[in-house]
Amino acid sequence: MEANLTAVAAQPLALWGAGALAVVAAAATKGRARLMLSRAKHRSLAGHARMSRRVAGLIPAWSYDEQRFFRADAAPDEVVRLRQAGFQRLSALYRERFARTAALTKEAATGLSDLQFTGSYRVPFQFSRLVRENLSAGSFLAASDGVTVTDLDGNRFYDLAGSYGVNLMGFDAYKRMIAEGAAQVAELGPVLGAYHPVVADNVARLKAISKMDEMSFHMSGTEAVMQAVRLARYHTKRSHVVRFCGAYHGWWGDVQPGVGNPTPADYTYTLADMSETSLKVLATRKNIACVLVNPLQALHPNSGAPSDSALVDSSRKAGFDKVAYAAWLERLAETCRANGIVLIFDDVFVGFRLAKGGSAEYFGVQPDMVTYGKTLGGGLPVGVLCGRAALMKRYRDDRPVDICFARGTFNSHPYVMGAMNAFLRALDTDEGRVLYEGADDLWNGRAALLNAKLAEAGVPVSVSNLSSIWTVGYTQPSRYNWMLQYYLRAEGLALSWVGTGRLIFSLNYTDADFAEVAGRFVKAAKAMQADGWWWHDPAVTNRMIRRSILKEMWAARRAK
Repeated sequence: MEANLTAVAAQPLALWGAGALAVVAAAATKGRARLMLSRAKHRSLAGHARMSRRVAGLIPAWSYDEQRFFRADAAPDEVVRLRQAGFQRLSALYRERFARTAALTKEAATGLSDLQFTGSYRVPFQFSRLVRENLSAGSFLAASDGVTVTDLDGNRFYDLAGSYGVNLMGFDAYKRMIAEGAAQVAELGPVLGAYHPVVADNVARLKAISKMDEMSFHMSGTEAVMQAVRLARYHTKRSHVVRFCGAYHGWWGDVQPGVGNPTPADYTYTLADMSETSLKVLATRKNIACVLVNPLQALHPNSGAPSDSALVDSSRKAGFDKVAYAAWLERLAETCRANGIVLIFDDVFVGFRLAKGGSAEYFGVQPDMVTYGKTLGGGLPVGVLCGRAALMKRYRDDRPVDICFARGTFNSHPYVMGAMNAFLRALDTDEGRVLYEGADDLWNGRAALLNAKLAEAGVPVSVSNLSSIWTVGYTQPSRYNWMLQYYLRAEGLALSWVGTGRLIFSLNYTDADFAEVAGRFVKAAKAMQADGWWWHDPAVTNRMIRRSILKEMWAARRAK
């Protein structure tokens, strides 16, 4: 009897012990999964969204006065005097040459928040006040022609801004497409809800280009990405999205975690690009619905879109290895297929620029979905999602109330569809086909030519490129690299508000056009060097520059 009682009493203990072991094992498994996820994040702040937002909230504002502005790197007096004289000459040139354009920009900025933002973030914020007061070229243009744009003062510039990637074929081509598209749909006009017949032709052409079954039309690339992610979640019944460090997929909250988004993106994993550990996370986590890939990241993996506002030193790096990136995409696609994860190529920027069939054709890897935008609209705003039929369906036959809703007032707008049709038809002409023939060799050769000229001139500048998309790098530590954008403007080269971070050429640039750009680029760099901005203490490194800025930050915090 006593033995039986002992055995009975031991049972709860045994069960408790087994339960405790199960809890410990589950906790250990969960801990390993969390550790793997942590290791799959890139070590930079861009790879840690929550931390980056916290750090951003700790950085105070401070502004350099005129004395500090010219000697932030502790340059000797003779160099400071060179800089001051150069800045004054440049300021006088801007006041005289860009007077009307700058005046209207200043006036409009009082009511246009975009201008306030872009005007404030063209350079590192410590330098911004004096730059805004003295080097405003303005943000208005009056005309475009060929590969040039003209401002309100009649100044003509070679366009290196590329309309944020829209301008693929040249301004004149898009003017023609908009006119042709408008004429094609003119009888129907701005009727919404029903479709103009041109939509059917667009669908057929895009199916052939994308190798996908179905598509939906939207009004921006951001909307197309939103729909892709929503459908992936709907069909996989999973919650989380994976994006790679530094990649841009529009300004929607779930795909823009970290600085710039005031709320946390709790259903987004930001993983390191081209990382074995990231593949392991994809293979082991069961809550991942989709992976977003922006192939533009091939130019600067794990880094955000380069902007001169963040150019506090010379640590900006870029470089494109097509073979390595294609191999990474193939392994990523295999991992996604093996684990039921939807692979989405975000071709809003590079689609039609790298190849007619976009990044899938260019890299030889087929995704499950692809988003397009920018140039596909023929010069008008557009977003398109193409995907496999099983993923594009927005309802369930066996659960008729369980739908995936996505509509938009201006989706498939007749004028947008008309301009898109003109663009797609242009791709199938001899003129369209020739744009892609030898494109990589052409643009790689042009980048090499400019780098050779810059090296011959002895300036600490180089360029890196992914076809016709370029970024400027700097080869010695400096706090003043961002000044180059203003010398380039003075030489008649128009950049976007991110400065030398992104140069985007249209494919209609001739050799003569590019030779003119290269000559002006080198001339601007030599002028900047002559004005002392690239004076350099050989003992100073980029890390030392960043440490000195950190000290300034703490001093500014204490002062407040």
